[in-house]
Amino acid sequence: MIFFKRKFVLVPAFLFIIIFSYLFLKNKIIKSDSKFINNIYFELPFLITNKKECRNIDLLLSKHFDNSYSATIIDSDGFIIGTLNEDVLRIPASNVKLFSTAYVIHNVNPTDILYTSLYNDKSNSYYIVGSGDPDLSWNDIKRLINQLNIKNDIKINLVEVNDNFYWPTGWTYSDKNLPYGAPITMLALNSNQNINNDIYFLQKKIEEYLTANFPYQNIEVSILAYEKFRTKNLNLIASIPSNSLISLITLANAISHNFTAEILYKNISNSWGTNNYNVLEKWLINKGLPFLDSNISDASGLSRDNRINTNLMALFLYKIQYSNKFDLFNSSLSIMGLRGTLSDKLNESKLSGLFFGKTGTLSNSFALSGYLYKNDKPLIISIIQNSENIDRNNVFNFLIDLYEFESCS
Repeated sequence: MIFFKRKFVLVPAFLFIIIFSYLFLKNKIIKSDSKFINNIYFELPFLITNKKECRNIDLLLSKHFDNSYSATIIDSDGFIIGTLNEDVLRIPASNVKLFSTAYVIHNVNPTDILYTSLYNDKSNSYYIVGSGDPDLSWNDIKRLINQLNIKNDIKINLVEVNDNFYWPTGWTYSDKNLPYGAPITMLALNSNQNINNDIYFLQKKIEEYLTANFPYQNIEVSILAYEKFRTKNLNLIASIPSNSLISLITLANAISHNFTAEILYKNISNSWGTNNYNVLEKWLINKGLPFLDSNISDASGLSRDNRINTNLMALFLYKIQYSNKFDLFNSSLSIMGLRGTLSDKLNESKLSGLFFGKTGTLSNSFALSGYLYKNDKPLIISIIQNSENIDRNNVFNFLIDLYEFESCS
């Protein structure tokens, strides 16, 4: 009985905190200059937004888009000023990276790094353990191997995930055979861009290198399943550091590097050896975002099983502005006409340098989401088209027209 009484007290207490926070923040958050208050709002499970009728935005949407598109536009004060099919679930392609990289940013320090490490145990067996460093090279591996204390026979274990988890669900066969769909592994030479340079290639290359340098020793190089590996009672000998995480996050967002987006999520969510993206979904839900029937099946957006609507994406982009790590997130995005996948878009227009965002492209999907700045105030935009007849130029022409609009009427 005591347990139930405590439960009864705790639930109303939690609800009271949420309600009090909402009432307190509602009139303070929108115009607040306090990063502390803003970040509290970002972390709490509710949203402060309203809708405002804006006929000229509605006219622009109907002028440019048919029913194969969805769109949501939010102004700098949090008013939803334009929508089209905003609740329709669509394949967002690489716009999913906006979610996954934001999750990573909020769980690390920007200067943190990943490691590829060499361990040994009491029997002097060695273990090479990676973290999916996208820039890992053969020279890096040799630097580790050269740290071996060679006296007797040599036994090295390459720790790697089971090949059942090389690719998230929803990646097509053709994806998996091209560099942008490289397998997601812990020991990947140059992001597995050469599909022939897999873990077995690395195993053979290490064997050949050691045989050439130690011809009189017995050499055994094995592949050890990640699920069976434990660092307990192991001695760390040497490590190869990656670039900083903020550099890797920028690579994932600005350049839309699928492999990097996946390994970042797997490291930070501790989900190597699985293809589970529930942690990311729960993180979004806990921010009060309308996840509803959405589905996230990878961290990069290459999965055809992903489903979101533009309402979710636009509200996410609106709320993350209140995070104390928003500047890091914003700095990782592509910039219209200047950087990343948007560097060659509208580079001679008024919008050059004024749109920070993310593209997403698959054979039947195009998405563009981000921040269009005018007079230093952002319009939050999310547009997704799913169709056999994708028209990217139509989306960019819409942005040009949207930039010219003055006020709602």
